Amino acid sequence: ESKTWTEAQSYCRKTYTDLATINNMDEMKKLEDALKDKTQDFVWIGLNRGDTGKWGYSLPDRNFYTVDDKDQNWRNGEPNNYGGIEFCVAMYKQDGKWFDDNCESKHTFVCFDDKLILIQQNLSWAGALRYCRENHVDLVSVHSEEIQLWVEDVAQNASTDHVWLGLRHTCTLSFWFWMSGDFICYDNWAPGNGTDSEDCSPVERTGAVQARGDQQWVSLPENQTLNFICIRYEG
Repeated sequence: ESKTWTEAQSYCRKTYTDLATINNMDEMKKLEDALKDKTQDFVWIGLNRGDTGKWGYSLPDRNFYTVDDKDQNWRNGEPNNYGGIEFCVAMYKQDGKWFDDNCESKHTFVCFDDKLILIQQNLSWAGALRYCRENHVDLVSVHSEEIQLWVEDVAQNASTDHVWLGLRHTCTLSFWFWMSGDFICYDNWAPGNGTDSEDCSPVERTGAVQARGDQQWVSLPENQTLNFICIRYEG
């Protein structure tokens, strides 16, 4: 279905997260793969010329952010702002190259969906785990610095100072583990947190991330009530 750039953005924000963003060549490759079966020659992406006149993305709940020159993928001669009215960006399916176009032109489009979702309800750790498993996939597990950066981005919009992760301590065996079943290889504990010998009285300890500041992990009693982050889909 063809829409203007603004109509496409509104649709994506209502149904998914936003129009497609391309921050690096890995994301470009994924988008090209997603377009293989589509018949149209080009599609809208989320890039536009913001109030500053620079090319960037305008995502909900985040400030407009610009795209580094090295990550831009313009076709030769683009952007040319033909007629002085080309403020939005479409991508050629054939080669993944970008061109600027009139935002009122109608093209098909590609949306993206954030893998993580912040739930702004205050629940105990067990309540958060149950909510994520019933409504999404699981409480988030942070296996790498890349996932940590995603978590930091999502957590900063929390209404609590800390946000639950899928991280739990077993007093019986004295170690921390992820509810996904994985051991902790990557870690980002705040000083004085994450020791194997946790104080288990009166309740078990569970892991949360600081919503702001250094955004490191902390050990908290499982009966505290906090916002939490769910994984929305596997893979």
